[in-house]
Amino acid sequence: MIRRVDAQTERFLRDLEAIKERLARAQREVGSGKRLNEASDNPDQVSRVLALRSQLAATEQIRSNLGRIKAEVDTAEQTLSAAVTRLERAAVLGSQGAGSTASTSERAVIALEVEALLGQLVNLAGTTVEGRYIFSGDADGVVPYTLDWSQTPPVSSYQGAAATREAAMPGGGRFRLSRTAAEIFDHPDPARNAFQALLNLRAALLADDEAAIGAAIAQIRTATLHLNDQLAFYGTVQNQVAAAREAAHKEELRLRGQIAAIEDADLTEAILAMNQARFQQETALASKARLPRTSLFDYLG
Repeated sequence: MIRRVDAQTERFLRDLEAIKERLARAQREVGSGKRLNEASDNPDQVSRVLALRSQLAATEQIRSNLGRIKAEVDTAEQTLSAAVTRLERAAVLGSQGAGSTASTSERAVIALEVEALLGQLVNLAGTTVEGRYIFSGDADGVVPYTLDWSQTPPVSSYQGAAATREAAMPGGGRFRLSRTAAEIFDHPDPARNAFQALLNLRAALLADDEAAIGAAIAQIRTATLHLNDQLAFYGTVQNQVAAAREAAHKEELRLRGQIAAIEDADLTEAILAMNQARFQQETALASKARLPRTSLFDYLG
């Protein structure tokens, strides 16, 4: 029969196995630089790390989205600055044509430049970023306006959609990103409609109507104020995007720090634990070797 291993030997084997486990864990930490390499290393922290990683992934996605939004908003702001410049030029041209000394032919020449400015404004309304029309609202695959001087009116109706897109803030909260070309260039209030203001000025110049030219100039100035309001809107959005990106960056750093505090190993501590486990293992084996040897046959009977 086989006799059971005595209690002292059982305890020695259990202690030796525990030392081996500590040594293996310390070696994994030193080799990988991670305290948490698998679920069994610290089961209580696994769910916490998974939750933090989920939050980190969401925050990284928000910051990535904000990067693309920044390009769009910056382009919109630059476009509106250019549009304001076009209207200011139109006001100057109108003033030149409004003078009593301007001849019919001179006004006709000025009308041609106003016509060109309208074409430029329609092109600005169709500005794209990464192939998307940024002033077409949610229908950003469609050009908002077309210009055809054989038609009356020459500027088409708005072909986009409402702008409902919003940007997410890290930690919650959202803000509106854009406005449509219909809100910006083709406002339903004729006094703020940039397209109509230029059309009216062109028509007044071609009609050689000084009073109508003066009225069109006033309309252009009101439309310019309206464009400046839209420019201010995009300036505010730029600030919101910058603040949101900074907040997302700080949140990423915070989450990475929390994950590292759980996962990353203290290499000095891990090396000390590894050396200590090796010493304990060697000491235990050496002590066992000094004990009187017992043959396996002593346990057989």
